[in-house]
Amino acid sequence: MTKVWTQTELLHELEPAVEVQLNRHLAIAQEWHPHDFVPWSEGLNFEALGGEDWESGQSKLSDVAKAAMITNLLTEDNLPSYHHEIVDSFGYDGPWGTWVGRWTAEENRHSIVMRDYLVVTRGVDPVALENARMQQMTNGWHPAKYGRKAQTLLDSLAYVTFQELATRVSHRNTGKACGDPIADRMLTRVAADENLHMLFYRNLMAAALEVAPDQAAQSITATITDFVMPGFEIPGFRRNAALLAKAGIYDLRQHRDEVVLPVLRKWKLMERNDLGPKGERHRDVLGAFLADLDKQVERFEDARARVLERKSNQVA
Repeated sequence: MTKVWTQTELLHELEPAVEVQLNRHLAIAQEWHPHDFVPWSEGLNFEALGGEDWESGQSKLSDVAKAAMITNLLTEDNLPSYHHEIVDSFGYDGPWGTWVGRWTAEENRHSIVMRDYLVVTRGVDPVALENARMQQMTNGWHPAKYGRKAQTLLDSLAYVTFQELATRVSHRNTGKACGDPIADRMLTRVAADENLHMLFYRNLMAAALEVAPDQAAQSITATITDFVMPGFEIPGFRRNAALLAKAGIYDLRQHRDEVVLPVLRKWKLMERNDLGPKGERHRDVLGAFLADLDKQVERFEDARARVLERKSNQVA
C-alpha cells in the first residue's frame, strides 16, 4: 500500500534537499542593489515640494508597457501575503525558514526597483499606483478568500515553481516592451532572480516526486489545471491580462511552451513508472488537460490574428 505522507513528515523528509538547494542558491545568486538600476538624474520634484505633479504626457511608456509594469509591480507588492502563505506551508524552522526569509528579501527588491523606476521616470500616475497598492495590500492574497482550496506543502511547491517561471517570462517580455534600455536591463535583472527561485522550487519538487510520487502528481495536476497568476485579484487584472496576452507579453502559448511543458519534461512526470493507481489517474487528468490546452492555444492565436488583421485593414 502506498504511504500517504503527512505535512509534518514531508517537511522533515525534504529538509536535507532544502538545505542542498539553499546552499546552491546562495552560491550562485549575484548581489545587486535596486538603486543601481534607477535613472535618478531624470527625477523631478512633485507639487508637494514645489515641483509639478504627474500628467500623462510625461510618460514614455506605451499603454501595453504601462499595463504590464503596473500588473507586475502590484503582484510583487503583495509579498507580505505570499510570505504568510508560504510560511504556513514551510514553517520558520531550519533550512525551510532560512529559505523563506531569503526569498522574501530578494522578492522585496523587485517591488523597490520597479516602483522607483516608475516614479522617477514618471512612467505611470504615481497617485493611482499608490491607491492601487493600498487596495491590493489591504485585500491581501489568501487562496481560500477567492474560493480556492487550502494549500498543502506539495501544492505550494508546485504552484511557486510554475508561478516563478511565469513571472520570469512576464518580466523579461515587459522589459522589451518598454522600449527603454534602462527598463530592459532592470527587468532582465529581476527576471534572473525569478529564474533562480524557480530552480529552487523545481528541484525541491523533483525531490518530493521521489519521496511521494502520487501526492506530488496530484498537486502538480491540480496546480496546472487551475493555474492563475498571483495578481489575479488586482483591480482590472483580467483586462490587463487580456491586453498583455494580445501583445505577446504573456499568452497561452508562452504559458504552455515556456512554463508548463519545460518543467514537466524536467520532472519526467509523463514518463514516470513509479506512480500508483491514484497517481496514474491524476496524470491521466493532466494529459487530457494538456491536449485541450493545445486546442486553446490554437483558438487564441486564431482569434488574435483576426483582431490584428481587422486593425490592419482599418489603418489601411
